[in-house]
Amino acid sequence: MPLPPRGPASRTDEAAGAALDAAIGVQGPLWGLVNCAGIGGASRIVGRDGPMDLAAFERTIRVNLIGTFNMLRLAAARMQANTPDADGARGAIVNTASVAAFDGQIGQAAYAASKGGIVSLALPAARELARFGIRVNTVAPGIFLTPLLAELPPEVQQGIAGSIPFPNRLGDPAEFADVVLMCLTNSYLNAEVIRLDGGVRLPPK
Repeated sequence: MPLPPRGPASRTDEAAGAALDAAIGVQGPLWGLVNCAGIGGASRIVGRDGPMDLAAFERTIRVNLIGTFNMLRLAAARMQANTPDADGARGAIVNTASVAAFDGQIGQAAYAASKGGIVSLALPAARELARFGIRVNTVAPGIFLTPLLAELPPEVQQGIAGSIPFPNRLGDPAEFADVVLMCLTNSYLNAEVIRLDGGVRLPPK
């Protein structure tokens, strides 16, 4: 019986696996993975032109949630072959969610759903991979001064920052990096979802 045609998913698997193997070939055994790629976009479930484009919703889920899971599973498969350290650890994985997972705004149905899935993935993944000595944690950042936000006029940036209780400013990417590093290096931190948001709670819109 002929095999079914190879689709985009199988090609993505090969590319992701090849990237990990190339990194291992240069750097040695894989001990850490940080899943930080993602896309945004805003669209109402039912807008002026009718219902939200299903393909747009699916693309956000595929990139943000399925992409995160794909890299997690491929990295864990390679980490479990590592020689464990004195604590039995073989690696650590950090996923990136968003405060939108908890406070999704109007127009963020796809984005919030994708990030909510990443939040829900933290505990079962950590429980399952514990037998290999692999920790899984998730960081849920708030409003950070990314290159995209940096393009906005200063007054717009200040308006956005005004909703953040303390410190009353946009997050610095270095602060995000500090928390990711802690997740990778603190051997007792596992199965956690850490909000990094200055205490902000997003309004409905």
